[in-house]
Amino acid sequence: MNDPIRHQFPSLKRMVHGRPIVHFDGPAGTQVPQSVIDAIVNVYTHSNANSHGQFVTAHETDLLLNRCRTQVAALLGAEGPETISFGANMTTLNFSLANAIARTLQPGDEILITQLDHEANRGPWLNQRRHGIIVREVGLEEDGNIDYADLEKKISERTRVVAIGLASNIFGTVNEIDRVRQLAYEAGALLVVDAVHYVPHLLTDVQDIDCDFLLCSAYKFYGPHVGLLYSRPGALDSLNTDRLRVQTQRAPNRIETGTQNHAALAGVSAAVDFLASLGQGNTTREKIIDAMSIIQKHERGLAQKLYLGLRDLDGVEVYGPPLKEEHRAPTISFTIDNIRPDAVCKFLADHSICAWDGHFYAKRAVEVMDLMEVGGVTRMGIAVYNTEAEVDYAIATLQKLVAG
Repeated sequence: MNDPIRHQFPSLKRMVHGRPIVHFDGPAGTQVPQSVIDAIVNVYTHSNANSHGQFVTAHETDLLLNRCRTQVAALLGAEGPETISFGANMTTLNFSLANAIARTLQPGDEILITQLDHEANRGPWLNQRRHGIIVREVGLEEDGNIDYADLEKKISERTRVVAIGLASNIFGTVNEIDRVRQLAYEAGALLVVDAVHYVPHLLTDVQDIDCDFLLCSAYKFYGPHVGLLYSRPGALDSLNTDRLRVQTQRAPNRIETGTQNHAALAGVSAAVDFLASLGQGNTTREKIIDAMSIIQKHERGLAQKLYLGLRDLDGVEVYGPPLKEEHRAPTISFTIDNIRPDAVCKFLADHSICAWDGHFYAKRAVEVMDLMEVGGVTRMGIAVYNTEAEVDYAIATLQKLVAG
């Protein structure tokens, strides 16, 4: 599977310190296939125009926008393109969404967030405290799972929003979204889902999740930096979003501000095409379903190998649920006794391996796990282009570090 896939990524040909670069930095942004690069270049080369004009290049931009919404809807299992909105990034979109939802709330209403989540799905809601909204925080267990007993205790008839991630970008935890959805439904609360770390690795179906809003980012699934928002049909139209009077006032444009990054959106479509090309079927959605099962199997096998290899090293502690669990993102975070994560990543970098150190904006989780003073954790993530040989090399390199 890997050679035909790897050949599509020009960045993987780069040599660093005399050997091919190894990208385990995917959780912060994957590499990009040539088809995505070509799609972006094509817009600037042939049809760089704004939308809604009477001339050919403007028509092409209209088609580009519509196709991107259609492709993302297929990726997410959405009802149609009218449910997909674009933004600069997930964080910016979520600030806009949170501010709009807050306008429907009253002082004393409650929002529920978790200690596990990325700040992009915490900060926009914590900001609403300035309006008298009460923001409650669900606790985090030592095994990297949220405390569901605490969730059940804190959700109530006063809860208006439950904001939660599908998968943790630091521990790989996949939350029990069906359980959360049922509790939100019983409370009459909106369910806002951060799927940034989930969409690249596991099949996403917004209709099955039954959420009101779901956010993700294309640069995590082999595309450019674009934020994407799914809104349940009718949900966005009921919100008083920040918008200009000259823009389209209904979904999906209702939350979009200014001119979109048309070239990047062409890249998003190409990224979905890339994923679909890995599977078989008669429609894009059918191909995506097949492709994600293949991707999950490949990534899980490599992540399991990395997990076990790290766990067997002296002085290494691996965080998060065990890889044996069926639903877990292929992201491994760990610490090494007496070696700070930044020093670990520097050692890896000197051996041509890209990995991250720190809290990765899941700062609250790192604080709760008492890891801030040691510099957070080292994080390595598996993507579709990674290989068994790369995992073996990473484990052997860390073995050298541990051995001194």
